[in-house]
Amino acid sequence: MFGALADLSYRRPRGIAGAALVVAIVAAVFGASTPSRLQSSDNDFQDSTSESFRTLDLLSRRSGVLPGPSLIVVASPREASVAAARLRREPFVAVVRPRAAISRDGRLVLVTAWFKTNGPAVAPSVHGLARTLPGLVGGTTLANEQVSRQSERDLLHAELIAFPLLLLLAFWVFRGVVAALLPVVAGLLSLFATLALLRLVNDVQPISVFALNLVTGAALGLAIDYSLLLVSRHREELARRGPGREALHATLATAGRTVAFSAVTVAAAFASLLVFPLPFLRSMAIGGMIVAPLAGIVSLTLLPALLALLGERVNALAPKSWQRAAKRAARPDERGGWYRFAHAVMRRPGRVAVASSTLLVVLGLPFLGVRFIGVDATVLPSSSSARQADDALRTRFTPGLDAPLHLAVRATSPKPVVAAIRRLPGVMAVAAPERLGARLWSVDVIPRAPAMTGRTKALVREVRRLPDVMVSGKTAWYLDTAASLERHLPYALALLAVSTFVLLFVVTGSVVLPLKALVMNALGLAAAFGILVFVFQDGRLEGLLGYRSQGALELTQPVLLCAIAFGLATDYGVFLLSRIKEAHDAGLPNREAVALGLERTGRVVTAAALLFCVAVGAFATSSILIVKELGLGIALAVAIDASLVRALLVPSLMALLGDWNWWAPAPLRRFRRQMDDR
Repeated sequence: MFGALADLSYRRPRGIAGAALVVAIVAAVFGASTPSRLQSSDNDFQDSTSESFRTLDLLSRRSGVLPGPSLIVVASPREASVAAARLRREPFVAVVRPRAAISRDGRLVLVTAWFKTNGPAVAPSVHGLARTLPGLVGGTTLANEQVSRQSERDLLHAELIAFPLLLLLAFWVFRGVVAALLPVVAGLLSLFATLALLRLVNDVQPISVFALNLVTGAALGLAIDYSLLLVSRHREELARRGPGREALHATLATAGRTVAFSAVTVAAAFASLLVFPLPFLRSMAIGGMIVAPLAGIVSLTLLPALLALLGERVNALAPKSWQRAAKRAARPDERGGWYRFAHAVMRRPGRVAVASSTLLVVLGLPFLGVRFIGVDATVLPSSSSARQADDALRTRFTPGLDAPLHLAVRATSPKPVVAAIRRLPGVMAVAAPERLGARLWSVDVIPRAPAMTGRTKALVREVRRLPDVMVSGKTAWYLDTAASLERHLPYALALLAVSTFVLLFVVTGSVVLPLKALVMNALGLAAAFGILVFVFQDGRLEGLLGYRSQGALELTQPVLLCAIAFGLATDYGVFLLSRIKEAHDAGLPNREAVALGLERTGRVVTAAALLFCVAVGAFATSSILIVKELGLGIALAVAIDASLVRALLVPSLMALLGDWNWWAPAPLRRFRRQMDDR
């Protein structure tokens, strides 16, 4: 397959480049509106089979009104009256309560509005409506709309930061203007094509706006990584064989094969998220399953064509010192820095392995004290009105107003249930029951503690023990989401482990190396989790990173980061292990193969990790907290894997295991040989 691809690229390079240009233009035009089409919704983080979701759906259908206030206004008494009058004139507003609550100091009034479930479209109207209302305007509908708008602004801001940095770093890494522009071209085509495909998918299966930043960073990062691998190998083959068909054949047969396996590995890691029934995680899975293969396809089609067109001019427009450095890097050198470093590590493999593992474990220790929280208005920047209204509701009013429980009571009379609920210690108030059917009542309960606190969680559990009662609300949703994640996590981890093991076995022909990779990936991931807890949960670097700690991590972050970081760690593992195996298959002893493999890929993996960290880490500048956590978390995981794991743990453990690294049962060895013969 790779030989045929090399032949096509060599024979028709201009045709492939021209077709890629047409695809890029069409995709850029078609996908330009994708950011504005993706939306944020409360349903993004809900399991549709959970009790809280089913209760919310039942109450909405029977009453025609969304349970819980969709919009809130915190204002002075005079402003509250104006806001209430303005809200009553809106066709999508079903109920308005002009004095839902009074602040503890008596200076502020809470106005609440409930939206119709079958009314006119709200999303286009609520932003404009909020700007006409006095006071602080918030609520779930406005918060979701502000998240979508902020995501668009953050995406542009991150790209303005990432692109210049990536270009400058590419000049240094690729040691030449022409070579540095190749990954930029591949990255832009991958990005445009990904946005276009996301728009198509969104028309069939709605995609969460939170997937936008991740997919954008991954499109750039993966395309640049794959470009770096292909260009570096092509330079080696040019130095060995000269320009022409043979150099391109050898490049695609080796680095091209690695890129293909890497793209499949990353896509498989994202696919493990499909196990979870949350639309947010499934959106991330779909985005990743689009972007990884696309980056691989672009790198395996457009880049070979450009390399065929350029020939030795791939090294053009570079200072002479960089040209000399590029030529040295393209020739095997047993005196290179990475070669010497590998042997230094392997002279004391036990000490290095123990020290590296201990450091990773120590970095991961804070994760033992992790706390979780759900998504609400606090993920928005403090400048947003929804965040300000939420803060005022939490701090100026009676606790619990931000955490009402919405009950569906199936009974002829709700009085026994209401009486039982009023006796519970965590209840502050119970609203009058509202009849929705012959044996269906809606009851709202105000707890004494804020949403998602221990006392409110305990109250939800106590209410759920009552017969004929279903519970919804923010805290009930949190508990159901946590239970859903816990229930599906073993299946996702099993899928992730099996797919990683199989793909690494196909690459290496060993069962020891995949098992070792699973352990090392887990150690690196634990270290990244520990640092996230140390920073975001404990409230460190708030000024530098521009956030305010929630005292916990968002509930889905560990699951999402686990899949992404695991896939990327395996991705870099494929880069390194494929070169080590190539040297070992050529007859080199185990330690020499490791040293030469690290010499040939050490700079490539380090540079690839650096460029990927910039592409994804730029989203740590996002004003949305969960995007900031994810961007920094991925960057940390990649940096840890490229340094402590690939540079220290891999060579030390391979030195300790010796020839056992390459062991596999006889049937699997025969199967692997048959694959190579095909």
